[in-house]
Amino acid sequence: MRAHQIMTRPVITVTPETPIVEAANIMLERHVSGLPVVDGAGKLVGVVSEGDFIRRSEIGTERKRGRWLRFILGPGKSAADFVQEHGRKVSEVMTKAPLTITEDTALAEIVDIMERNHVKRLPVTRGDQVVGIVSRANLLQAVASLARQVPDPTADDDHIRNRIIDVLEKNDWCPFGLSVIVKDGIVHLSGVITEERSRQAAVVAAENIDGVQKVHDHLCWVDTMSGMYLNSPEDEDMAKAS
Repeated sequence: MRAHQIMTRPVITVTPETPIVEAANIMLERHVSGLPVVDGAGKLVGVVSEGDFIRRSEIGTERKRGRWLRFILGPGKSAADFVQEHGRKVSEVMTKAPLTITEDTALAEIVDIMERNHVKRLPVTRGDQVVGIVSRANLLQAVASLARQVPDPTADDDHIRNRIIDVLEKNDWCPFGLSVIVKDGIVHLSGVITEERSRQAAVVAAENIDGVQKVHDHLCWVDTMSGMYLNSPEDEDMAKAS
């Protein structure tokens, strides 16, 4: 399998000028742990993630270094730490020049890159434009396991996948972080919903695409106020049966 067959799209992004608080709220509301950072032309310039919010002055977690260590590291490191802990814009805390993959990157290579570089997500680029993102979630592990057992999706499967995504993206109830995998006409829908009626709408939309044989619902419901989430009824039943 290739990146374009499992990647999440549309991609939620922020700009270098986005306030830190706004970026944090987007992550909480959309139930994502990282965001690509793009400039005015849509070019990828960085990635901001949960790890960038660990050392922050607002919660009193600034890095404490002894005098001798500060001397060894020099004033430059202290200055960089200060920016990371007190910066107000995404550009001041983001990881610059992030690792990326292309739409044709093989799944095995994606997993290898993530493991070697200890990253949880990889932006998918076409030229310098972000077209998707692949995250190190349970879905990726499940897909990696599945990919070893069955052949790659066919061209028809890719066409079905693209038509499903195109239909769902046109609606305001489209799941956040939408991921669609199709093999032999069997569809797996993943993503986040905040309204239960969106679940049935997404499934019905997929069922109405020519060539679809069956739709599996892996959509996760999330309460945006508390952050509480529930797996899909189908996934819950599978967990109980295992």
